[in-house]
Amino acid sequence: MKKPVVIILLFFFVSLGMKGQEMRQTIKGSVVDIDTRQPLPGVNIIVLQSDPLIGATSDADGKFRLPAVPPGRYSLQISFIGYQSRLLSDIDVSSGKEVVLNLEMKEKVMEAKEVVITARAEKEKPINSMTAISARSFSVEETRRYAGSADDPLRAASSFAGVAASASSERNDIVVRGNNPKGLLWRLDGVDIPNPNHFARIGNSGGGLTLFSSQVLSNSDFLTSAFPAEYGEALAGVFDIRFRNGNSDRHEYTLQLGTLGIDVAAEGP
Repeated sequence: MKKPVVIILLFFFVSLGMKGQEMRQTIKGSVVDIDTRQPLPGVNIIVLQSDPLIGATSDADGKFRLPAVPPGRYSLQISFIGYQSRLLSDIDVSSGKEVVLNLEMKEKVMEAKEVVITARAEKEKPINSMTAISARSFSVEETRRYAGSADDPLRAASSFAGVAASASSERNDIVVRGNNPKGLLWRLDGVDIPNPNHFARIGNSGGGLTLFSSQVLSNSDFLTSAFPAEYGEALAGVFDIRFRNGNSDRHEYTLQLGTLGIDVAAEGP
């Protein structure tokens, strides 16, 4: 009669111990000079919303590591003597995946001791420096945040100004400033590509669902007008998609199940 009681108490104490453990994750990456591409040692990286404050300094190779960060959304402050400070917002830290950041810093110009020039990184600023107007950068987190986007960049872009979604909810075609959806140009890591969507029609730029997995995408640009010369084939808009770098320290695996399909990703050294 004593054995069932002992077993029940054992499971009770084990469950309490597991409940008391808070999940933690790591933010890591590297910092380089935006012009010379040389690593920057001694850069200060601080997680602003953490309590107590979590911070780190980049090593001789420009690499940094912020361990034991609780899951949530944070802003990172990056500062270094002689360089413009940066503020990165909406950094999503989840318990199942490390956050890897490749940061760039620009030298700060000072004409006199009385003049201090600082800069704040704009989340919407496009990555391509040649796009002056009608362009914005979007992240993977944004495609997940929009209702009904299904991790699809096209469906997320339909919420931008001057962009309208297709009349059919079964397709992700978009109309940019009243232009034909066929005039949308897709580019992947600097190379023009055909329509990257499932169930696409010949000559169209949209389809039923994107071919891209959100696990492999990095920050990308979306342009609606005033295209630089490198986008010569664009008539209505441009999606300049970029792949991200994988985790160079350890193996990580991601599995997503949904009514639209299965997404499996693996990365590592």
